[in-house]
Amino acid sequence: MPPEVSIAGTLVPGLLLIFLGCLLLMWLIDTVIGRLGLYRYVIHPPLVRLALFVCLFGAAGLLLLA
Repeated sequence: MPPEVSIAGTLVPGLLLIFLGCLLLMWLIDTVIGRLGLYRYVIHPPLVRLALFVCLFGAAGLLLLA
């Protein structure tokens, strides 16, 4: 992936697109987990949400290296 991507003539960092994609995927997973009621089994749901996003973003970042 190039370091910068041109969107409408504006250069944005390539990692920003990965970040937004991971944010959307995390929102979808969070919605499913919330509807299934799985958050009642964890002590601190916001911490689980943060850990989920960090795992998704880290995995996507590592896929860029491969």
